Amino acid sequence: MKKVILSAILMVMMSVSFVSCRETVEKAKDATEQAGEAMGEAADTVEGTMEKTGEAVDDALDAASEAGEDVKDAANDAADQFKETAKEVKDVVKD
Repeated sequence: MKKVILSAILMVMMSVSFVSCRETVEKAKDATEQAGEAMGEAADTVEGTMEKTGEAVDDALDAASEAGEDVKDAANDAADQFKETAKEVKDVVKD
């Protein structure tokens, strides 16, 4: 009788053990799939952010280039006006 009870307890323990292991494996697979999906979403987010950053850098470079050209043009205009004023002063002094 003692062997029958011990055998029954052993069978119950083994069945719980095997079922528990299967559930653990399935949970691990699900967790792995979810982690993979999260990594994919993160990669997409990073890619989108990098594209937006690149566009912002390009826009900033374009704006800086245009501002540099505007400063150059203004400096050239100021130099031309200075030359004209200097010629006028020279002509006034001659007269």
